[in-house]
Amino acid sequence: MPGGAAPPVGVDTLRVEAPVTMKAYLMCVFAAFGGIFFGYDSGYIAGVMGMDFFIKTMEGPGALVLPAWKKSLITSILSAGTFFGSLAAGDLADWIGRKFTVILGCMVFIVGVVLQTASASLGLIVAGRLIAGFGVGFVSAIIILYMSEIAPRKVRGAIVSGYQFCICIGLLLASCVNYATQDRDDSASYRVPIGLQMAWALILAGGLALLPESPRFFVRKGQLDKARVTLARLRDQPLDSEYIRDELAEIIANHEYETSIAPVGGYWSAWMVCFQGSIFNSSSNLRRTVLGTSLQMMQQWTGCNFVFYFGTTFFQQLGTISNPFLISLITTLVNVCSTPISFWSMERVGRRPLLIWGALGMVICQYIVAIIGTVKPDDDNCVKAMIAFICIYIFFFATTWGPGAWVVIGEVFPLPMRAKGVALSTASNWLWNCIIAVITPYMVDSDKGNLGAKVFWIWGSLCCCCFLYAFLLVPETKGLTLEQVDQMLNETTPRTSARWVPHSTYAGGEKAEKSVQHHEEKVTPSGSDGESQV
Repeated sequence: MPGGAAPPVGVDTLRVEAPVTMKAYLMCVFAAFGGIFFGYDSGYIAGVMGMDFFIKTMEGPGALVLPAWKKSLITSILSAGTFFGSLAAGDLADWIGRKFTVILGCMVFIVGVVLQTASASLGLIVAGRLIAGFGVGFVSAIIILYMSEIAPRKVRGAIVSGYQFCICIGLLLASCVNYATQDRDDSASYRVPIGLQMAWALILAGGLALLPESPRFFVRKGQLDKARVTLARLRDQPLDSEYIRDELAEIIANHEYETSIAPVGGYWSAWMVCFQGSIFNSSSNLRRTVLGTSLQMMQQWTGCNFVFYFGTTFFQQLGTISNPFLISLITTLVNVCSTPISFWSMERVGRRPLLIWGALGMVICQYIVAIIGTVKPDDDNCVKAMIAFICIYIFFFATTWGPGAWVVIGEVFPLPMRAKGVALSTASNWLWNCIIAVITPYMVDSDKGNLGAKVFWIWGSLCCCCFLYAFLLVPETKGLTLEQVDQMLNETTPRTSARWVPHSTYAGGEKAEKSVQHHEEKVTPSGSDGESQV
């Protein structure tokens, strides 16, 4: 049916979700806390690798810096663990549920942190970061999936952006703790920043244990009674509410439609569903998988983690900055203060325009930094200007690509493959995170490539690719339910997606009458307390 067609009689395309209540909003928002220990874990390592006591512990008395290969190994090994953890999370989320996969990830993460805290040698800290990486992989892949599935459509972009904001808070906390312990002349200088991570994991696991599971997970498992109960709890509505009935019918109908055109079989066939269809069909599973994985690759190509992973040591190498830890703290503060803008802009401006113009803004800032670093790298005033444009570049990232990439991957996959699609996308993020963490010290360190600030020529050029990518391939998904996103991708191209409006529901029309009637027989209220049964 074309985008402008009239909806079938009796179908209200707007009333497929209950109004947002404060209770429902707060329940969804808490899940964003997962970003804190993700961000903290990414941020603390830059400062620790620049601490005198840590350098001497790893290299021996008299050492001034860690060699490039050790910085590369220590930083990248976490990303290697998260890559495999993200892939495993896709299976776990479909098996034991979204929230329990995140809780399990927190427990694995704590084991890794204990090993890192106890470390006094390279081997133990590398082993600890590898194990912690598996836990971060579980959490980073599935928390986005969980948030996207439980959040009301009108605030979904803002809530998932809150995850990126919590990542920024974690980065800021890491910078503050590093700044406070940098001058200590004992093992507490690095053990305190490392050990503090356990607190964030315990808070997230404890809080999630009290929250409901995703109703879409229960629909996928055929447990429709539990789906209705959890949906009513999430929307803060009574079990017999028409809003709950309509939304549940829509989720069920969409799931049945998707499984009818792409049946899921055994273990390997469940993964192969992610690669079905043509790359030239914007609604095919393959195209969505490529979109999710390449979008996360592009987010890493922006060079964001160069600043957050290697900012302290990079500013030390410039040679004109008296306190590199303070500059790293400032850049992280810019990241934190900028990200809340996306809470408003993600729903008001939209995902697609933010990614397009954000990439352009980053290109301009990075090329200016590269020009300054090439022409006058030793001039104090020029270095100050360079730091200012790095901060502006971080502003553009924090308000666009930082949250935007996470929002879009949580929205574009249909329910039968959503867990695995988000897992593949997150694994792509960590794969490129790992690649960049491995190669960056070899590009910028004085005893290797010695690019210094000239590395921003590379990041700026890659951001040009991000600009073209967003313009050509990213669809607009704001204001739609996850089921409506599915319809939109079937009927539009990325460049026409912003003009699409919902015109029908999966639970509407002829097919729908059968579907709703069929499921009303399966999901019926019983008893005076309004509980439901299958």
